[in-house]
Amino acid sequence: MATTRMTQTALVRSLAEAGEISNKQARAVLEHLSSLAVSEVKKNGVFVLPGIGRLVRVDRKARMGRNPATGESIKIPAKKVVKFRVAKAAKDSIVPPKAPAKAAAAKKK
Repeated sequence: MATTRMTQTALVRSLAEAGEISNKQARAVLEHLSSLAVSEVKKNGVFVLPGIGRLVRVDRKARMGRNPATGESIKIPAKKVVKFRVAKAAKDSIVPPKAPAKAAAAKKK
């Protein structure tokens, strides 16, 4: 089954219709939101989109790893990475939580 994802153009159109603004204005809002997210994560380490999730900068410690091709131990240096953590409300609405195992077993009896 082939699914199509929402393109940037479709997102801009949807924002423009919902906000009753022009496509140009909607694109400017989207671009500003993107640049704001990047600058806030650089400055504070986190950017929150209420109801959707948060963009977080994570500091990874240096560690020992292994080269899978040769089996040789290598030192992996410390680095900073960016992660997106989905809000619980968004996650639960997209993928509803499963019922606890005990409740499911009780229903079968």
